[in-house]
Amino acid sequence: MAAGTLAPRPADSLQEFQYPPQNSPPAGGVPPATDLVLGATAGCLACFLTNPLEVVKTRLQLQGELQPPGTYPRPYRGVLRAAVAVCRADGLRGLQKGLAAGLLYQGLMNGVRFYCYSHAEDAGWTGYPGGTVAAGAVAGAVGAIVGSPAYLVKTHLQAQTLSAMAVGHQHNHESISGAFRSIYQQHGVVGLWRGVSGAVPRVAVGSAVQLATFASAKDWVCERQWFRKGSWAAVLAGGMVSGVAVAVTMTPFDVISTRLYNQPVDADGTGKLYRGFLDCILQISSKEGLLGLYKGIGAVYLRLGPHTVLSLFFWDKLRNMVQH
Repeated sequence: MAAGTLAPRPADSLQEFQYPPQNSPPAGGVPPATDLVLGATAGCLACFLTNPLEVVKTRLQLQGELQPPGTYPRPYRGVLRAAVAVCRADGLRGLQKGLAAGLLYQGLMNGVRFYCYSHAEDAGWTGYPGGTVAAGAVAGAVGAIVGSPAYLVKTHLQAQTLSAMAVGHQHNHESISGAFRSIYQQHGVVGLWRGVSGAVPRVAVGSAVQLATFASAKDWVCERQWFRKGSWAAVLAGGMVSGVAVAVTMTPFDVISTRLYNQPVDADGTGKLYRGFLDCILQISSKEGLLGLYKGIGAVYLRLGPHTVLSLFFWDKLRNMVQH
C-alpha cells in the first residue's frame, strides 16, 4: 500500500475517511519534516488572527474561580463586552497580550502535531478503524507536551491586567523572556512544565476530534457534490463543522488547563488551589457547578471555530502548493 493511501471503501461510508484533507498526491504525499514546517506556519498564521479571542477566553475562564455562581463581581460578561472591557483596561494592545508566547506555542504544538500525524499516515495507521482518531489524539498529546512551557507563559501574560479588572492569580511578568526566566529561576526546568497534566488531555481530545471531523466532513460534502473536491469551500465547510465539535468536547478540558496553568504555587512548585487534574475537576464541579466547566464556551468556539478553519485551511493549501 502506497504511503498516504487506503484500500477502497464504500462510497457512503462515513466512519473512516482518507486523511490528510487535500487530494492524494501521486507520489506518496508530503514528507513528515515538511509537514512539521507547514503545520507550524499554519498554526502561527491562525494564532495571529485569533489571539484577541484567546485573551477574552482566558479572562472568562478565570472569572469567579472556585466561587458559587452569583457571589462574585463579573467585569467580563459575554465575548463582546469582555473584549470591550479588555480594551478599556489595557488598551487595544491588550487584545494581543501573550501573542509572542501564543505564536511560540502554536509553532511548537502544531508543528509537532502535524509531524507526528504525517508519520502515522505514512505508516498506514490511519487506515485502520479508529486510526484517524487515535493518531490525532497521540499527535496532539505529544504536541501539548512539547509546547506546554509556552502555553504556561501565555496564560500568565493574558490573565494580567489592572487590579480592578483582575481575575485569577496575577503573576506580574514584565515580558515573555522575563516570564520564562522567573519561572526557571524559582522552580527549575520542572516548573516550566507545570500544568501539563491538563494540557495533554485538552489537546489530545481537541486534536482527535478536529482531525477526525475535518476529514470526514470535507470528504462527505465532496461525495455529495455540494462542493468541488479540493476547493476552498470544501475545506472551510469541513473546518466549521470541526470547530463546533472541538468546542463542545474540549471546553471542560480547556477550563481545567487554564486553571492549572494560572494557579499560584508554593516554593516547591505545588499548586495552592488544585493538586492536579482530577482535583481541579472535582473542585470546579462542587463549588461552581457543572456549568463552571463550560465557562467561556462562547469564546472557545469563536476562537476555535476560526482557528480550526484557518489552521487547517492554511495547512491544506500549503500542502497543495508544496505537492504541486
